[in-house]
Amino acid sequence: MAKLKVLIVDDDPDIRRLVEMVLGREGFLATSVESAQEAYKKIAASKPDLIVLDLQLPDEDGFTVCKKLRMDPSTTHIPILMLTVQSVDSYKIAGLELGADDYVIKPFNQGELAARIKAILRRTRAKEEVQPTINDGALSIHLDKHTVETSGKAVDLSPKEFDLLVCLMKSKGNVMTREALCESVWGHEYYQNTRTVDVHVGRLRKKLGKTGEKIETIERIGYRYAFDKA
Repeated sequence: MAKLKVLIVDDDPDIRRLVEMVLGREGFLATSVESAQEAYKKIAASKPDLIVLDLQLPDEDGFTVCKKLRMDPSTTHIPILMLTVQSVDSYKIAGLELGADDYVIKPFNQGELAARIKAILRRTRAKEEVQPTINDGALSIHLDKHTVETSGKAVDLSPKEFDLLVCLMKSKGNVMTREALCESVWGHEYYQNTRTVDVHVGRLRKKLGKTGEKIETIERIGYRYAFDKA
C-alpha cells in the first residue's frame, strides 16, 4: 500500500525537520518547502494527500495560500492543517472559514499533531466512500464531482459550505446542533465558538435561493434540512 503524502509548508527549517520526523515515524511520506511559490510548484507536480501550512511565509501569507488552493478545482479537495504561532481566536476563525480543516498552535505536542492529521484523513476518506449523489428533488449534491444543483442550476459553494450542506442533508431531517455541525465539518471537538456555523448557514441560504429556506433554524439548538418542506 502506497504511503500517504504530506507536504509541509513552513519557512522554519527546524519545524520542517521536526514535522517530517513526526510524520515519517507515523508512516507518512513527508516532504517540505519553505515558501508559497515552492509549494505551488510541488503541488502541481504531485498532489499531496494533505498539506501542513504555516501562516507566516516569506512570499505570501498562509491565508492567501489556503484561499488560492480552495479556489482551484484541482486542489480544492486537498485537506489543509494550519500550523502557526498565531493563537488569537480571530486567526483561527479566519483560517477555518477560508477552508482549513484544522488549526494547530506552535509549540505543538508531537502525538497530538499526528493524531489530528490522521483524523483529518479519516474524515476525507469517509467522504470519498459515501454514495455519489444526495438529492431531495429540489436539490442535488454530486459528491464525486463536488458540485451542487438546485432547480437544474449549478450553485457555486466553498468547500466548507459544501461539507455543511452534505452534513445537513445526510442527517435525514433530524436536527443537528451547532456543536455537532462544527465537529463534523471542521473536526474541532474542543472548538467552543460556533459562530462560524451560523455564518456558513447564512451564506448557504443566500446561495441556494428558494431552496435555502429548507435549512431551518431550531432556536437555541441548531439546524435541520427540511426534506418535508415544499
